[in-house]
Amino acid sequence: MPNDSRMTRQIRFNAFDMNCVAHQSSGMWRHPDDRSANYKDLSYWTDLAQLLESGTFDGIFIADVLGTYDVYGGTNEAAIRHGAQVPVGDPVLLVSAMAAVTKNLGFGVTAGTAYEHPYPFARRMSTLDHLTKGRVGWNVVTGYLPSAARNMGNDDQLEHDERYEHADEYLEVLYKLWEGSWEDDAVIRDRQSGVFTDPQKVHEIGHEGKYFSVPGIHISEPSPQRTPVIYQAGASSRGIEFAAGNAEAIFVAAPTKAVLKNTVSKIRDALEAAGRDRYAARIYTLLTIITDETPEKAKAKHEDFLQYADHEGALVFMSGWMGIDLSQYELDEPVGNVKSNAIQSVIANYQESAAHGETFTVRDIARISAIGGLGPTLVGSGSEIADQLQEWVAETDVDGFNLAYAITPGTFEDIVRYVIPELRARDAYPTSYAEGTLRQKLHGKGDRLPDDHKGAGYRVGALANS
Repeated sequence: MPNDSRMTRQIRFNAFDMNCVAHQSSGMWRHPDDRSANYKDLSYWTDLAQLLESGTFDGIFIADVLGTYDVYGGTNEAAIRHGAQVPVGDPVLLVSAMAAVTKNLGFGVTAGTAYEHPYPFARRMSTLDHLTKGRVGWNVVTGYLPSAARNMGNDDQLEHDERYEHADEYLEVLYKLWEGSWEDDAVIRDRQSGVFTDPQKVHEIGHEGKYFSVPGIHISEPSPQRTPVIYQAGASSRGIEFAAGNAEAIFVAAPTKAVLKNTVSKIRDALEAAGRDRYAARIYTLLTIITDETPEKAKAKHEDFLQYADHEGALVFMSGWMGIDLSQYELDEPVGNVKSNAIQSVIANYQESAAHGETFTVRDIARISAIGGLGPTLVGSGSEIADQLQEWVAETDVDGFNLAYAITPGTFEDIVRYVIPELRARDAYPTSYAEGTLRQKLHGKGDRLPDDHKGAGYRVGALANS
């Protein structure tokens, strides 16, 4: 593809991390240059935030789980042994510290709709939106680990589609609290009269639903964005339907460009079907980049990393994501048609790859996912990586990349040093941040939810006037 045809579209980066040791790339915590074991130190997170802001990343997306990966072998022993997202800390508590040392970086926090009542969660996110001056997003997850459900007192997760029905009402409660409880001018701070807030401009939401009863007011005053930017990462048919109605940024994972192109097209079609613009949500695909100043050095770095890659740890992750105990299969057995109550899009991606003539065995899955997890890994010089990124964007219509790491912070340092300058030289990557909140930076249409977003229908007076 001629280079000129890839010059016009700006590529967006988001960093993908987790408050743990082994996030996507299994075994890399053993590498002498990896600092993921410092996840317990605030300085790790504040240094990383400043590095990402120097590279004009849209934000850092912090994943989370509330259970262990115990599908592989029917036990969590392998997950514990390999540090596969356990031990893991709370992602929310990291944001204030990172916000204090940055001015523009966004923060996407993962929190599950199955694990906390929406009322206290609404306050937590409003607080973060205030403290960050409007730089917070919420990654809505419905849950997929059976162990998390058991630890919350349930036998298993709700069935896949019912999880989204539950999440639909969860979002309805939150929209009512964030958008419909307080009028914009409710807080008057009148020193002479002694009135801080006009009680006539604060409204109870009176929610009575199948899953939740929330009669009262939102306990927090409106934050800069009111509703945090809504992120979503489900790519099943039901997940796409949910995202089309709610998401402003969508994270996907696809092993090939062909699979990604199909996924992006389905999402954009669903956005239109929901009455929104095809580009109302930014779509980021999962990717790991290994780069250096020359192709030879990049390949050598990759070979070095492969020495530390842990294939059993990779299968622990994949078993949890797919909802299938991969220890029961021979390593050279192809991944077949199965029904999953976990992340259905993971299965669908491999099945779609097979339809395009690519067959993945259990051994392939272990080898490929050991570095990069659910996403592909690109290896090359800054120029080679820039070529490939522009090709992915041009051929799939994706907006940008959710970048996982092989080692941290080294992988991100290399991207800032070698890839971003090359993209900027091609006018394919931003050189500075837009002003305003995270929502304004991502979409350029204001700090609050746009009028065509379903959450806008819950604004003060909107329901009475509809």
